[in-house]
Amino acid sequence: MGCGRPAVHRVEPARKGQPAIPFIGLAEAHVLRALRLFGLRAREVRDAATAVRNAFGTPYGLVSKRVATDSVDIFGDHGHELVAVHLRYLTWEGDDDCPTSLRLKQYGELAPVVIDPRFGHGLPVIAENRVPVGAVMGLRAAGETVEAIAYEYDITPEQVDSLCQAVEQYPPARSSQACRLRGHSPHTQRPDAV
Repeated sequence: MGCGRPAVHRVEPARKGQPAIPFIGLAEAHVLRALRLFGLRAREVRDAATAVRNAFGTPYGLVSKRVATDSVDIFGDHGHELVAVHLRYLTWEGDDDCPTSLRLKQYGELAPVVIDPRFGHGLPVIAENRVPVGAVMGLRAAGETVEAIAYEYDITPEQVDSLCQAVEQYPPARSSQACRLRGHSPHTQRPDAV
């Protein structure tokens, strides 16, 4: 994003190959992407980020709980839409000014998935039971049925299908093949669903 302060917070990885962006940086990237989706140019996004950080007196201003209530004044015409469309994916708890989780909208409403650094080592987990999405996909890749996976993790077969569909549409890294194994495609109706 040019000169000056980095767009998102980074950390020095403890070991080579470990992540350099902490959860707070991921949440900041979510807000920055939202601003770009509104059509703001890089310079305007940088100026808005600086204004929020200065207005709230914190380097984490972009993800401060106050951005959800006070951003209308800072982001002008885009403030209401920013809150309604994008900030609803961030969750704050209690008096904590920083978010505790980020819901991943590509997984939809049927089986909401979050990134919460307190669960699953920061990997995507099912919101209602904190089961890592990778665990569900691993069982699917191993050939388990949708019903067996649903039973194992106390979720519905429709939720398993929804997860498979999202992973197939937005593959994380290597697990995109899991839903297509053993003849299952989340885009076709299961024989037992007829």
